[in-house]
Amino acid sequence: MAQPDSKKIFFENLSGAGKAIAVLTSGGDAQGMNAAVRAVVRMGLYVGAKVYFIHEGYQGMVDGGENIKEASWESVSSMLQVGGTVIGSARCKEFRSHEGRLKAAHNLVQHGITNLCVIGGDGSLTGANLFREEWSGLLGELVEQGSIEADAVQKYSALHIVGMVGSIDNDFCGTDMTIGTDSALHRIIEVVDAIMTTAQSHQRTFVLEVMGRHCGYLALVSALACGADWVLIPEMPPEDGWEDKMCQKLSANRAGMKRLNIIIVAEGAIDHNNKPITTEYIKNLVVKCLGFDTRVTILGHVQRGGTPSAFDRILASRMGVEAVLALLETTANTPACVVSLCGNQSVRLPLMECVQMTQEVQKAMDEKRFEEAVKLRGRSFENNLKTYKLLAHRKLESELPTSNFNVAVLNVGAPAAGMNAAVRSAVRVGISEGHKMFAVSDGFEGFYKGQIKEIKWADVGGWTGQGGSLLGTKRTLPAKHVDKIAEQMRAHNINALLIVGGFEAFESLLQLYEARATYEEFCIPMCMLPATISNNVPGTDLSIGADTALNAIVETCDRIKQSASGTKRRVFIIETMGGYCGYLASVGGLAAGADAAYIYEEPFDIRDLQANVEHLTEKMKGSIQRGLVLRNENCNENYTTDFIYQLYSEEGKGVFDSRKNVLGHMQQGGAPSPFDRNFGTKISAKAMQWVTKKLVETFRQGRVFANTEDSCCLLGMRRRALVFQPVVQLKDQTDFVHRIPKEQWWLKLRPLMKILAKYKTSYDVSDSGQLEHVVRNRPKESDASVAM
Repeated sequence: MAQPDSKKIFFENLSGAGKAIAVLTSGGDAQGMNAAVRAVVRMGLYVGAKVYFIHEGYQGMVDGGENIKEASWESVSSMLQVGGTVIGSARCKEFRSHEGRLKAAHNLVQHGITNLCVIGGDGSLTGANLFREEWSGLLGELVEQGSIEADAVQKYSALHIVGMVGSIDNDFCGTDMTIGTDSALHRIIEVVDAIMTTAQSHQRTFVLEVMGRHCGYLALVSALACGADWVLIPEMPPEDGWEDKMCQKLSANRAGMKRLNIIIVAEGAIDHNNKPITTEYIKNLVVKCLGFDTRVTILGHVQRGGTPSAFDRILASRMGVEAVLALLETTANTPACVVSLCGNQSVRLPLMECVQMTQEVQKAMDEKRFEEAVKLRGRSFENNLKTYKLLAHRKLESELPTSNFNVAVLNVGAPAAGMNAAVRSAVRVGISEGHKMFAVSDGFEGFYKGQIKEIKWADVGGWTGQGGSLLGTKRTLPAKHVDKIAEQMRAHNINALLIVGGFEAFESLLQLYEARATYEEFCIPMCMLPATISNNVPGTDLSIGADTALNAIVETCDRIKQSASGTKRRVFIIETMGGYCGYLASVGGLAAGADAAYIYEEPFDIRDLQANVEHLTEKMKGSIQRGLVLRNENCNENYTTDFIYQLYSEEGKGVFDSRKNVLGHMQQGGAPSPFDRNFGTKISAKAMQWVTKKLVETFRQGRVFANTEDSCCLLGMRRRALVFQPVVQLKDQTDFVHRIPKEQWWLKLRPLMKILAKYKTSYDVSDSGQLEHVVRNRPKESDASVAM
């Protein structure tokens, strides 16, 4: 890893000495809150601040006493994987009164606390801001009452607030994703996948109610992720006569040999007259009009439960560290801020700007300005809705534009969960755009052998939840067979190409671009979608499939660590996949609470291994029972998993014993996560719209001819935006020998993992969030698709 640049600011230069930080969770619970609490506590302690838990939310702040306790490093051990909030949360009427806030101020001053980290919804954060605004007045009252000394007013003159939004509904404006939303989607999709199997057995229709009294995010994204037939959300009340349209669609799907129907309803769903649409009403409607065997499932609090997903653990850990940074940097004039996610980047936004916009959404809905409400929800919500409409509602043949273009789609490289969702999206959007879609089996090997056939709308039904690659995929590169591939392109009159795959897909596109000089057949629009668990494709922060692999790693690490509960102290050495790319080991290690992660990008030697063993030995002598070490498969040819296991076993004698586990191809298998289904679906839809635009632009004199760099692109997530990048321009950013990008954003997360594991290290804060404003927190091109 490159040495620190002296121009950058490093965290070790910031000090929290003399500061007291308190963390509380308020309102409803959400999976991932504990990861945020853990990050705040450990980062606070790391910089020398005193950190306090406030148990039972604002109620604990008002009641004081044992509810406000100093936190230690060990007190947040083993809570990363626990759902809910272990420090408790409660609604507190008393805090809404002036008298209640006066008690709370007194309790905080007694502990010297003037820095609050509040994890909750908009109500909790609004209450925190009011408390901050009243703070000096409250201290004045306490002096008058004789409850505190006069010098305390000067000493504790300002209360600093930083918020993190914990809510499964994702209903807070200003952030693409709130803590807990991804985990709630996991619970919903698990249920939907299970229901689909029984529904297909009996040809049933299922009506599912998901949470979302005021926000339809969970219903909308779960409908996208499972390919639901119909979705009803508060922000998009159906037009009058919707019942007939829905029944017609269900009937048409059933007639098309589809054995099941799924209807997803947000609990706050309404019609245009603000009348609630209930699951029971829908069930009775389907039974009466169609006679279909129909069942209702109300998911309820299942959505709040269970362990947090990898995404929520990483999000909460990043946000928790960012919150401590924000508290350290705050001044008396800094407004209360909320730490948010925009694309793949942390941002800080004025808390009340976010709250006001969130309230504007509800006001717009109350006044039946639904289109405006959707826009106010943010680009992520708006794009989800547009994509769902594109994919769910099939146009009649007479309504389709007639483009007369043929577009081929294929998978290249190793299989990755979410590939099928991307192919489904491409096929359906392509058909909606008027193209004839062709599926190529077995990548470029199938291409040169002529395994190409037209693929229709109904052919990709039910593909979103399928793992692997239903088209078939091979690692074969096109260079050796370019003449035969050109021949097949002529034979099928292929006018554009969409490739879904990993590093081999990137290399393939480069080879096809170079072949344009010899074969005009490749002078067509070509686009690649990154899909690989290794996340090693240049030009993108994230790849389809990596999230599913991370969840597999994290779930396995949780189980492995649990296996040591009640036994003697034990360290687990886990080998992950990824080739030479350390993404899975590093980010999986952060999500699983690892003590170390060995990767190729950060060279290490025997002294580093010895230091890690000594560090773990020291921790194990305390109350820590388990250690976790991850190793990327190609991190070092000599320091193998066996070598590291034997080293730890030998050096840990008398303190801990060791076990090893090679996770292998389980990381590539399984049903795709909600994130991968949705990410694949949305970027594929965007890619097909780009293909259509390029086809129109390059159609001249009766044929398509495209030979410019910008007609052969990779679509990737870069920080906050989805960007089409010419593949030829990405060559200089690529290490082709080790099949990785030369610069990788996630390397900045490695010090964070080390700090949370109690190592002393530098942490680069030059890229940390800066205070922005809600109205301009997203660039024009941003799709915010990374946040689903």
